[in-house]
Amino acid sequence: MQKAGYIQRTGCRAIDRDGRQHEVAEVHIMGSRYAIRLADLARGISGRQVVVQVEALFREWNYYLGTTCGLAQVSASGKALNIDLFEAGNFTVSLASLKTVIYGRERCATIVKIPEQPASPVWKARRAGGQQQISAAV
Repeated sequence: MQKAGYIQRTGCRAIDRDGRQHEVAEVHIMGSRYAIRLADLARGISGRQVVVQVEALFREWNYYLGTTCGLAQVSASGKALNIDLFEAGNFTVSLASLKTVIYGRERCATIVKIPEQPASPVWKARRAGGQQQISAAV
């Protein structure tokens, strides 16, 4: 897996479509900037909420939340937060390092890209060039 970005808690507040302010965790992945509402993230990590929205983050005079760009959820093992961005792919961050960021002990946590699975079955790639095929007549 290769490093793709980081997540940090800066204490900034972003305004949503309804004009309400939310404290957000900034997510920087492959040069793009996203946000996860901190209250939703805390509920997602604790298991009270299954899926958390990842939203676009814009800055003009203030920070503003844009459209939903992806979804995040705790992995089946319960050791990582998996982030699925609709246009960019799948990423993951360790829950232990994410909790240190949320609770203020660390500045940022590393996000890594999950490699994509090959489209063709693995057994086809293992076939050696010298193997002989046998056809059966029925």
